[in-house]
Amino acid sequence: MKYAKHSRSGVFSFLFLIRIDMANYTYLTQEGLDKLHAELEELKTSGRQEAAKAIAEAREKGDLSENAEYDAAKNAQGMLELRINELEKVLANARLIDTSQLDPTVVTLLSTVEIENIKTGKTFTYTLVSEAESDLKAGKISGNSPIGQGLLGKKEGEIATVTTPAGKMEFKIIKLSR
Repeated sequence: MKYAKHSRSGVFSFLFLIRIDMANYTYLTQEGLDKLHAELEELKTSGRQEAAKAIAEAREKGDLSENAEYDAAKNAQGMLELRINELEKVLANARLIDTSQLDPTVVTLLSTVEIENIKTGKTFTYTLVSEAESDLKAGKISGNSPIGQGLLGKKEGEIATVTTPAGKMEFKIIKLSR
């Protein structure tokens, strides 16, 4: 993290926190890339139309200074534009994962890993994906998550020590596949 001072006419006015991350790429599967493109297109077309319609309906109800429905519609429009902006940034920095270049004997993105919690004996199966594609209910966890970080680079049979908010946990990699 780097800090930069912003000043007008030599007078200090604000301190902005600027995050500079030169290699801020999002690695995606073709499926994930297609899903994000579809979501962006949906938001830009029907999402914007619905937001404009909600604002117009609220505007018809009278005095805007005391119109909570108008404020809510404008806030919803702002959140919609924020999501569109986020998706555009992710897609601008997206890199497609070439599975032929990944080592199948080591845990990497797109690896499906069956792990056993050493302490409890419970087993879990996860596929490591990018943050944009993670979905715990579908068994897809981010490679940037604590468990994902602990598993990356490990091989079948190895023990991964994972630091989580609940403390250190150890997992044995039972099976690794792509």
